[in-house]
Amino acid sequence: MITSNVKKLMEEQGVTIRAMIEKTGLADVTILRARRGQIAQCKLETLKTIANCLNCKIKDLFDEN
Repeated sequence: MITSNVKKLMEEQGVTIRAMIEKTGLADVTILRARRGQIAQCKLETLKTIANCLNCKIKDLFDEN
């Protein structure tokens, strides 16, 4: 099972949902979806945008259990 690390990464870096929306230009629904673990449904370009904002690689957004 693949789980999302987006919420954890955002909390570790002190990045709020509002800041993520402003930095990435992504819709709030997209950010919330990624935080809730529905990140596997995101497009690759969206994942790249989130990873860039969090200063990590796309693979760091996921954990495989």
